[in-house]
Amino acid sequence: MRYAQGGGLTDVGRAARERVRSQAVTRFQGGQKNREIAATLRVSERSVERWRGQWRERGEAGVLSKGSPGRPRLSEAQIARLERELERGPLVHGWADQRWTLARIKTLIGRLFHVSYTVEGTWLLLKRHGWSWQQPARRAIERDDAAVEVWKKETWPRVRAPRRHVTAGSSSRTKPGSR
Repeated sequence: MRYAQGGGLTDVGRAARERVRSQAVTRFQGGQKNREIAATLRVSERSVERWRGQWRERGEAGVLSKGSPGRPRLSEAQIARLERELERGPLVHGWADQRWTLARIKTLIGRLFHVSYTVEGTWLLLKRHGWSWQQPARRAIERDDAAVEVWKKETWPRVRAPRRHVTAGSSSRTKPGSR
């Protein structure tokens, strides 16, 4: 099992990490070598070495995760409120267009909860709670699809320039028409 880059595991991810560590302990007790354990569990050899040292010093309790390195800055209720506010859109919160950027969300979190995040931390927070990067469709709200189809069928054929006829050409630089 590979761990998420940069940490930031959820409770489910943390439980999966604990299962991997307990499997490593079982293999330590069975006398397996670090390289074999690392290959089997798909973790680095360095992690297995560190776990084995902790296991020797403090037993199985030494291998257990210490938990999250810091407390979550936003509670579940605050996350739910943030999601509601994001769904309302940027216009409601004073921005000129309908695009949420990480910088804008960071600012919104600061305004709503008086908590400071970095742009990268904002992205990790959103990703951890199931939000993903999305490119908005480039269509105006006022767009009338029926009028567009009429324009394509009636106006465009009249406006479009006729295609040039293909004739034999020359790649010579001395040809008078090529300058």
